[in-house]
Amino acid sequence: MDMGIDGRTVIVTGASGGLGRDIARGFGAEGADVVLTYHRARPDAERIAKEIGERAIVVPHDLADPGAADAVLRAALDWTGRVDVLVNNAVVWGSTDPGQELSFDQVPDEQWTAMLRANIEGALRLSRAVAPVLRERRWGRLVHISSSIATDGMAGGEYYGAAKAALHGFSRSVAFSLGRHGDILSNVVQPGLTRTDTNAEITGAAAEQYSSLAALGRLLTAAEVAGPVVYLGSAANTGITGQVIEVSGGT
Repeated sequence: MDMGIDGRTVIVTGASGGLGRDIARGFGAEGADVVLTYHRARPDAERIAKEIGERAIVVPHDLADPGAADAVLRAALDWTGRVDVLVNNAVVWGSTDPGQELSFDQVPDEQWTAMLRANIEGALRLSRAVAPVLRERRWGRLVHISSSIATDGMAGGEYYGAAKAALHGFSRSVAFSLGRHGDILSNVVQPGLTRTDTNAEITGAAAEQYSSLAALGRLLTAAEVAGPVVYLGSAANTGITGQVIEVSGGT
């Protein structure tokens, strides 16, 4: 299938690890110019960019920095003169002191509010930054990466789940507001627990439990989640918008 994204410019946030690596690789394999953002792991992002080739660049991006979104947009426009697709994949996890389990009402205010703000505002800022470019071109795709925690819940995931659920409401309304200005689509991909190259410890411990809940009887790999993300962000997707697409192996 011709995805129709050869020569289009795609921004993939959090592309230095986890799902982001395979999402960036997927767009690169389709001939897109890929902007890979990273927070701290520049060498990892550069390694993926080298795999993709000359049609990839790496750009720093801190979700908590109010000026980071405009800097990413400028870097993309300076490079190719266009932005066609944004994949909001980067996340900031909440944390507590090592070995100390706190209930959601015991987590210090500065900890949970910072995690909420970075995850919600970081994605919204970058979406706001690219929106005028998409309107001008009358074409674009937004794909926001969520988590099954947003709908299934998980003890300890209260604030992360809240942040991801916020993306669902945002994307749904953006689909209407931007859809009036051309072929501009906005969707959410909601993975379940997924095997990536950075979470072997977590998936190893929980694989049996989660696999038993899946129709496929196993966890998906990052590449299997990346495929639907690339499709939703491509020209091959002409009618799916405002949706939350679960990609979990049937959990």
